[in-house]
Amino acid sequence: MTMLHSIDGIPDETPARARVLAVANQKGGVGKTTTAINLATGLAAIGRRVLIVDLDPQGNAGTGLGIDRRAVGENIYHCLLGDTPISRATVRCGIPNLEVVPSTTDLSGAELELVDVPRRSHRLKEAIDPVRSLYDFILIDCPPSLSLLTLNAMVAADAVLVPLQCEFFALEGLSLLIRTLERVRHSLNPGLEIQGVVLTMFDRRNNLSDQVAQDVRAYLGSKVYETIIPRNVRISEAPSHGKPALVYDYKCAGSQAYIRLAREMIRREGALQAA
Repeated sequence: MTMLHSIDGIPDETPARARVLAVANQKGGVGKTTTAINLATGLAAIGRRVLIVDLDPQGNAGTGLGIDRRAVGENIYHCLLGDTPISRATVRCGIPNLEVVPSTTDLSGAELELVDVPRRSHRLKEAIDPVRSLYDFILIDCPPSLSLLTLNAMVAADAVLVPLQCEFFALEGLSLLIRTLERVRHSLNPGLEIQGVVLTMFDRRNNLSDQVAQDVRAYLGSKVYETIIPRNVRISEAPSHGKPALVYDYKCAGSQAYIRLAREMIRREGALQAA
């Protein structure tokens, strides 16, 4: 893949142990996988060591990074079942500092296979923990549902990053996700928090997009990122070429938005560490 431009103006401090973020929204089509791969690419361009864990049976995070799912051998499915350490299922994708644990359709059967397994909601955490010292960020691309797979992601994560499409039912879906997060916090992962909400597919020609953005900010305040991801044709085209938008067209509006998001995330994380 094409070498990325470096991104300047970012502090050099990196965590000694990876910050694990579940990229989650139970609604499909909100830009979840697009956000995961482009944010990861932006963080990698800054010089952070990043691992994407594709926890969606559709495997779109892997294909969006140029990984041929037909060639995938051991993957996150085998890690969840305890057959394979995550280090053996990790593959390089041609972008410096960025690696991925791919998924296949086998993962769709994992929930049934894990039903009677002890600590079934902790399987991903137990798989990830041995490699946390190797990365600065681990992004988990969750399936578009509040399933056992998503529960595993929330148990493994330090925080949840929520891509939210600027549409009419956005707040309703966000409320459901927050209730789920609170249940996980109370019963399985007391430290879990909302890292941030990213507004996606923003259309400046549509008054509804502005209204949704205002409503979400009124509801969650500073948890909502200042950076907004616009609707952008180049972002939509990039996955069909097996490339993140930042590699496919670095200068397009969508890529520039994800670069700003990466900058904003690093500053937000730095403020959390300093607090």
